[in-house]
Amino acid sequence: MIKLFNHYFHKRTLFQIGLDLMLLLMIALITTTSHETRPSAFAAGTTITFLLLAGSMMVLSAGLGFYQRVHNRSLGQSSARAVLALLCMSPVILLIASHYADAKSFALTLLAAISLMLLLRVYVMHFTPRNLMRQRVLVFGTGARARMVGTELLKSDPSVDLIGYYAGPNEQDALVSAWGLLSMTNSLTDIVKDQQVDEIVVALTERRGGSMPLRELLDCKLQGVQVVDIATHFERTLGQIRLESLSAGWLIFGDGFGTGWVRALVKRLFDIVSATILLVLALPVMLVTALLIMLEDGFPILYFQERVGQNGRLFNVVKFRSMRTDAEKDGKPRWASAKDDRVTRVGRFIRKLRIDELPQLFSVLAGSMSMVGPRPERPFFVDKLTQEIPYYAIRHSVKPGVTGWAQVRYQYGSSVEDAAEKLQYDLYYVKNHSLLLDIVVMFETVGVVVMRKGAQ
Repeated sequence: MIKLFNHYFHKRTLFQIGLDLMLLLMIALITTTSHETRPSAFAAGTTITFLLLAGSMMVLSAGLGFYQRVHNRSLGQSSARAVLALLCMSPVILLIASHYADAKSFALTLLAAISLMLLLRVYVMHFTPRNLMRQRVLVFGTGARARMVGTELLKSDPSVDLIGYYAGPNEQDALVSAWGLLSMTNSLTDIVKDQQVDEIVVALTERRGGSMPLRELLDCKLQGVQVVDIATHFERTLGQIRLESLSAGWLIFGDGFGTGWVRALVKRLFDIVSATILLVLALPVMLVTALLIMLEDGFPILYFQERVGQNGRLFNVVKFRSMRTDAEKDGKPRWASAKDDRVTRVGRFIRKLRIDELPQLFSVLAGSMSMVGPRPERPFFVDKLTQEIPYYAIRHSVKPGVTGWAQVRYQYGSSVEDAAEKLQYDLYYVKNHSLLLDIVVMFETVGVVVMRKGAQ
């Protein structure tokens, strides 16, 4: 994993993005060269072509899941997405070609080049050699924490080779699979060298009383092996801060969880520009939605509800009404659930596409919400969750968002257990939030909406 502007990216993802940008630059250079002879027009044409192609392809790639490290798509499904991407790129290609005299020839050239690029992308996704950019990981520990690390590694990252588990000096009972236990006859340093280990994850249940062989771990680090604790490991590989591995000391003395006037100013400008653009683009959809709600279930069209915002301040969130007017006639707050019978037919549709969230853009302009941040919850649930889940209140140190890291990474929450899972992603965002992470979340939100995941 590589950290850029507080956010961790997998090497494979950065490789794919870099390859795409390089290919798009070559496409812009080749197509403009073959259709433009004037030097000044060539430079301008190449720049505009590259920026339009790069911006469109980045959004499409994120939305269609081409940058996902883990996927279970077949070759046919990936090919279908590539065709869809080509169809979505057609208007952009026609827009670029319309500025050239031989527009038809330019468009055909650009279309052929983008088609070849998408074919290459599908090939790289399904036929890349398994040993390319693989990571060999050793888990130091054999207890419950070590088992949790191993399970998540095998499930979440196919590029990882789990070498095995090395027991700590004070660990008596192994809770991991017997096949994964490494022999204690060899030292940790020797095993790391013999097995060509790239990273050691320290996942000891007990780290006091001589459990940490500091000299050996230091020797491994001096040999170029990465040594990380369990909290940092989950932060890097899963984009979450696990509650099981969290301590107040790690929060206080670790990096992150910082903000300042520069970050606040950049975030506010990003919110205003993004919300304004989206409101202009979404205005026709919002008008049609308002009409459909009125025709099916009458007024009111909008739904106002008190939520907890930054630093615990209360504000009214506004959405398109997706439930019946008597959804909580007994006065008791309830979690929304799958196939909730309170949701109207129009409501079910606009929830799937997240259209019901669009009026929150006005809250962003007003300053009570941000484009990206933790999901705002109702005071009743916040009081309950703060009592039951450690560190829950930390998520209120930033503004709540229309979308967020937890929303694009985890399904819709409908229980205390779901709230605890989502908090782990919210903590990651609060710790590492930056303009780059906000842009990543916005791109991934496109994918959630296109694939219609998570909403209820």
